[in-house]
Amino acid sequence: MTEKNIQIVEPINEQHQTEFQITTTKAAPHALSISWARHQDEVEEAQRLRYKVFAEEMGASLPKAKDGLDQDLFDAWCDHLIVRDEETLRVVGTYRVLTPHQARKLGSLYSESEFDLTRLTHLRPKMIELGRSCVHQDYRTGSVIMALWSGLGRYMVQGGYESMLGCASVSMADGGHFAASLHQQFSEKHQAPIEYRAFPRLALPVENLNQTLSVEPPPLVKGYLRLGAKICGAPAWDPDFNTADFLTLLRLSEMHPRYARHFLGEHAG
Repeated sequence: MTEKNIQIVEPINEQHQTEFQITTTKAAPHALSISWARHQDEVEEAQRLRYKVFAEEMGASLPKAKDGLDQDLFDAWCDHLIVRDEETLRVVGTYRVLTPHQARKLGSLYSESEFDLTRLTHLRPKMIELGRSCVHQDYRTGSVIMALWSGLGRYMVQGGYESMLGCASVSMADGGHFAASLHQQFSEKHQAPIEYRAFPRLALPVENLNQTLSVEPPPLVKGYLRLGAKICGAPAWDPDFNTADFLTLLRLSEMHPRYARHFLGEHAG
């Protein structure tokens, strides 16, 4: 396979105007383009991928979904980052991003429906919230998530953001034992300092589950941890998605230097 170019186009607002390119450092099986959705039809492409992954593949209950689209009230307030396969033009990866400004106008972060975020209040003026991240099942080789992270890194630098927050979801198809064992592992190795702890509104009852399984975090969660992210406490249970959600905080100032270049590009260090 030959190396591919990743074209990244910034979202339409005054802080994010410049188009730029990066080239992957490893050979990738697909030519990928990264862009910020500029029109509603592009947002709907992202929502269609989300429905395919969350509802059709993972079995999530999405009561507000219609016409094969995963939609909620936060979508209209977010910027939507999408990755396309340049050959087929289909959207194969997505994130949505809620900025501090938009969160203030909306009155809430998505994660506030699952966690008490009181201890993170001081971070919020320069903190973005990530959500609804997913990659098409045919493209989970690493290149798509690296492309998404490159777009997010540039977005944070240009916007002057210092932290990002999001719910890392883990399937509870086994009844929650996998998630409970991950919680035990995170508590020992990846727990955020006490001043950054958040508290689940509907906690996963880990004390009633097997916490001793030998488990590996899902690839996306493992990637966050390698970057230097911390887990902000015990997981919440999301009954609609049937997942355990771990609130995950990444501060750019604490990013592991080894991975900063992949995330921040020329702005690393």
